[in-house]
Amino acid sequence: MTEKPPVRARRTTLADVAARAGVSVPLVSIVMRDAPGASAATRERVREAADELGYRPDSRARMLRRSRTQLIGVVFGVQHPFHGDLVSGLYTAADTAGYELALSAVTPGRNESRAVASLLQDRCEALVLLGPSLPTTELADLAARIPVMVVARPVRSKAVDVVRTDDAAGIQLAVDHLVELGHYRIAHIDGGRAPGAAERRRGYREALSRHGLDEVVILPGGLTEDEGAEAARHLLALSSRPTAVTVFNDRCATGVLDVLHRERFSVPGDMSVVGFDDSSLASLSHIALTTVAQDAERITTLAIARAIARLDGHDAPDEREQVIAPHLVVRSTTASPDIEPAAAPSRGVQTFST
Repeated sequence: MTEKPPVRARRTTLADVAARAGVSVPLVSIVMRDAPGASAATRERVREAADELGYRPDSRARMLRRSRTQLIGVVFGVQHPFHGDLVSGLYTAADTAGYELALSAVTPGRNESRAVASLLQDRCEALVLLGPSLPTTELADLAARIPVMVVARPVRSKAVDVVRTDDAAGIQLAVDHLVELGHYRIAHIDGGRAPGAAERRRGYREALSRHGLDEVVILPGGLTEDEGAEAARHLLALSSRPTAVTVFNDRCATGVLDVLHRERFSVPGDMSVVGFDDSSLASLSHIALTTVAQDAERITTLAIARAIARLDGHDAPDEREQVIAPHLVVRSTTASPDIEPAAAPSRGVQTFST
């Protein structure tokens, strides 16, 4: 016998509440909207019926019936732990301002264009894009139709609002910290073409130069644990092995830590590791990663405020890009190197392949 598919529970409607309370559907609607026209006794009876039936107003449908939806769309990447932290902050900022969020994820099988298209179909009034990889021309074209806030990526277009961390300054904080601990051979695991990667590469080079260190070691990395693990294997294969490494993001850094532990390298004794983002991953007790923190609360508050300002017609072309200062969070993955001072390398011009 062929089994019947499970019956999906039907959503409780206004008509169901009206039948339970013994009133008309329009009267239930008045009570649910807190509109005038119903007595106190009727309101109490209708709300009791709604509670008994588990009725919840469809806020999305209510917003769509308005001329303005009060809805801000957010595109985020499921592969980025820090995006989860940003989404949490965006919810708080939007709720405070009386707006709702609609989320649309970028996955290995769903690109940014599809994620954006679904939010436009939902009649979002503005978009917040977290670390998008869309070309600048596409972002500018999109911003001509709807206010667009780009988070965590510089964009060379006056049509697009940007809120981002000073990525170059963040890596410089990491290098300064490692130099203060006594490290002279410091590598950087790169983020490739990811948003912010170019700025972090530049910050790494500038910090080395400022400290008089000429051994530049930039290894290809990426966003994921697997890419961090592959970079760590290249790092350990170098003939003149660095004693410290800065990594493009926290997730990639966890891949680095895994390989170092598997190969019996002490962290931070043999190798100090610094991540970037201060995502929830970094603070886990078994990871305790020293990392460059982005101010998620300030970034998300500014992004929502800027979106609402655009919607309210407050144009401020001189404030299109807002750059937030990062700070360093020191945990357990950095310490002075386990080498004698006399063994520290000379500050020559030896350069590794980047």
